[in-house]
This record gives sequence, C-alpha cells and structure tokens, in this order.
Amino acid sequence: MSVHDVIERYQNTVVQIATKTGTGTGFYLVDYDLIVTNNHVVKDNRKVTVKGRKFDKRLAQVLFTDEKFDLAFLQPPVDMKDLPELKLGDYNLLKDGNTVIAIGHPYGLNYTATQGVISRVDRVQQGLKYIQIDAAINPGNSGGPLIDTNGDVVGVNTFIIKGGDNLGFALPVNYLKEALDEYKPIKGEVAIRCPNCTTLVTEQTLDNNKYCPNCGTSIDFPLKNEVEEEPISGIAKTIEDIIEKLGYNRELARTGQNKWEVEEGSAKIKITYNPENYFIISDAFLCQLPKQGIKELYMYLLRENFKLKGKFFSLHEGSVVLSSLIYDLDINLESGEKMFSDLFQKADHYDTILIGQFNCIPNLEER
Repeated sequence: MSVHDVIERYQNTVVQIATKTGTGTGFYLVDYDLIVTNNHVVKDNRKVTVKGRKFDKRLAQVLFTDEKFDLAFLQPPVDMKDLPELKLGDYNLLKDGNTVIAIGHPYGLNYTATQGVISRVDRVQQGLKYIQIDAAINPGNSGGPLIDTNGDVVGVNTFIIKGGDNLGFALPVNYLKEALDEYKPIKGEVAIRCPNCTTLVTEQTLDNNKYCPNCGTSIDFPLKNEVEEEPISGIAKTIEDIIEKLGYNRELARTGQNKWEVEEGSAKIKITYNPENYFIISDAFLCQLPKQGIKELYMYLLRENFKLKGKFFSLHEGSVVLSSLIYDLDINLESGEKMFSDLFQKADHYDTILIGQFNCIPNLEER
C-alpha cells in the first residue's frame, strides 16, 4: 500500500488533539469506538479538543490513561461514526527492514505521512519493547498510528531521541491490544492503569479514594466531586476570559500553550502570548494578494494603516495580515474585550473589502 493509499484510508480517522499545554495526534478504532493517543499528549486533562477532517473542533473526554505504556483513550465525538475500519496488525510478523508509514500532525501540519523502515523491531527502552524507525517523527506526531504496507496499525508513534537523525520509536500494537481488551468491558468509565502493577483502577475499585487496590500505589485519580482541571492563571486566564466573553468556547479555542485560534466570518485570528517578552500578538490572516492591481491595494493598506489605532496591516507569505500588539500589563478584561472585538470585526470587514474591491484571493482551507 502506497503512502497515498494510506493517507486516503486514514485521513478521516486520524485526528488532531490540542490541550492548554500542547498538541498531538490520535486515531479512531471503530471496533472499540475509541480514539487512541499517547498519555503524555493528554496528561492532566479530563477533556481535550479534537478536530478531524469531517468535523470541526469538539471536546472529547479522556476515559483511560496508562503512564507506563504511554497510552490514552478518548471518547470520540458523535461525528466519528460510520468511518472505515482500521485493522490492528500483528507485531510478531514485523521484521527489521520492513517499510512503515507514520501519520500525524507535526508542528500543526495536517495529515503528514512519512515513510521509512524499521531499524530495530524490538528495541528495549525502560523495560518495554519499542519499534525503532527512521521515518521522521516530530512534535505533534505523538499518538499517531504507525502503519505497515498492508495498511494495518502496527504501533503508536510515541517518542524521539532529541538530536538524533530520525530516531523515532513506536509502541508495538500488541501492548495497545492488551490495553484495549482490558478496558473494553468497562468502556465509558474513567480508568487509570496503575503504573506499577498495571492493574486497571476505577473510582469504584480505588482503595480509600487514593490507592491501587492491588499494590497500594498512590493513584492521582480524577474523582467526580473534584474540580475538573486546575485552572490557568495570569495573562492566559485573562485572554481566555475575554475569548469566552466574546462568545467563543475557551477550550475549543486552545491550540497549545499560550496559543488560541478563533474564526470570525471569513477571517482566522491567531492569538499568542509570549511571557518572555511580555507581549500578546493577535494576527488575523485575511486573503492572498491578487494577480493584478497590487499597487492600488498597497496604497489602500497604507492609507488604512494611517487611520488604524493599535492595529496594522502587514504581509506574510502572500497573505494580508491585520495585527495588534499589546503589552501584557496593559490588558484587562474590559480593555481586552474591546480590543479583540474590534480586531475580529475589522478582520471580517477588511477581508470582504479586499476580496470584493481589490480581487484578493480567499485563503485556502485545509481539506
């Protein structure tokens, strides 16, 4: 099966995952009705944001976490029904030199597939076997499927060695099968696998609300009467309060640590806070430059820049960008709401003008 065939088969079942601290990849298994990913992708989150080709951002509950094997299962959105069945392959049939394909979302690049070979089928790391591959795995790939030439899942892309030249490692599918089969009888319940004895622990079986009933290991279990998640604080909280006050879901807007994205009409606005230089940057990516009439467009943008207060037009790789820059000590709920609201409205307003009057090209959307 070619890389193209693999992408065609998996494109609707591989999802992007975002939390308040980072991003990753997951894939949907019809037989189990679960999204599989890495534990480190969703760590310390009860809900995460997922996005697929057939549905926009949705919140998904974290149902199962396994620190030792770095696995996690999510409750899939209803939009993920009636998708192609993905077959779990046989790890025992793999050999060094076999061709494999890794699928994920490295650095936010949607549905990137990289082909490579198995360098070592049974590389032992921290007492577990891993499939060592030379296919490029980058940040954002974690939790994605490793596919063989038959199109079957043979592993879960898990980690890389920093500084190594394409030294990637995938958890073999047999470990995944064991976890799936163990969780299947209690599907829908929140469960944690004990990191020491691998006993499956639920709220009902938890000993004294704290310990593994089998070995006594302390388990940080998310009990129902506890606060769902540790709230963020400082400037990030202010930004999320503003986003929510403007009618957007703060959790769905998150695209990583100190990063958010919202859509207003035809414009896409990316908000970034850099605590190192204390600035909040908001970029509204509008349309692309036209083929003709660029001089007239430039004159218009320069005139508008002269009129705008606290905002400015710029160009980025052919896109017209409307941006605002604010020092973190100058923002509060009231001023931030006014600033973001004005930026969102002007972004949609200018995008319409640039396309209608100056023949700018609407930005392409990822399929």
